[in-house]
Amino acid sequence: MILEPRKIDKIVKSGFYIQAIFAVGLLFAIVAIVVIRGVPHISVRFIFFEPIDMGREGGIFPTIVSTAILAIFSLLLATPLGVGTAIFLTEYTKRPPIIRVIRFGVESLAGIPSIIYGLFGFIFFVVKLKMGWSALAGILTMTIMILPTIIRTTEEAILAVPKNLRLVSYSLGATKWETIKKVVLPTASPGILTGIMLSLGRTVGETAAVIFTMGSSLRMPHSLSESGRTMAVHFYILAREGISLEKAYATALVLILSTLLINVSAYYIMHGIVKRRMR
Repeated sequence: MILEPRKIDKIVKSGFYIQAIFAVGLLFAIVAIVVIRGVPHISVRFIFFEPIDMGREGGIFPTIVSTAILAIFSLLLATPLGVGTAIFLTEYTKRPPIIRVIRFGVESLAGIPSIIYGLFGFIFFVVKLKMGWSALAGILTMTIMILPTIIRTTEEAILAVPKNLRLVSYSLGATKWETIKKVVLPTASPGILTGIMLSLGRTVGETAAVIFTMGSSLRMPHSLSESGRTMAVHFYILAREGISLEKAYATALVLILSTLLINVSAYYIMHGIVKRRMR
């Protein structure tokens, strides 16, 4: 039996629709479980107090601070390196073999499991450079880990900028760097910001690489040379060792809300950038 093209189109459309519902439903189910089990244990004390008895009581404030330190400093290091590399590959390098080699290396780094990054960070930063389990070792490891993501997303965003915009800028007497700074980067900024937000989400939710390098100390980190425990690591330890599933779900809820807040803020920032450029 041969189906008509219109019937095939309806069947395919229905299949995609069901897949989309399944994916979104699965996401909402996971979030709903965390919210239902985590909300009863969220309080001001839980957010702003230090943990007691390995996390069975008290709060998670030191883990929030450790997560913020790891994420902010990793992005401060990785963003200029990643964006600069992408600009070099797209605007300044005219030798395809070099570009292919660099891109192959970047894509290979992006596919390496996080546990391998953690092992490398432990051997090189913690042991070889004698940093010990510290925030600095975790920051440097996470910088290397998220760098490929920023490079690839920035490169794709820059390549999507129409060449006519560059030609118009050159025709008005602008130099190459002025064109990149005032035309290319502002136009590609939504895509660049997307890559940065993806990297931020990976940093906040990472566990394996962080445990190997930053450690899992529950103390408040007062410097980059001290160990710390991020919210993701805290949630993992509480759940894995059966210390307190209630606190684990509450920590997971705070982590989800933090990620959601970051993503919503990034969306409005990108929307504002696009809106201003369309005026």
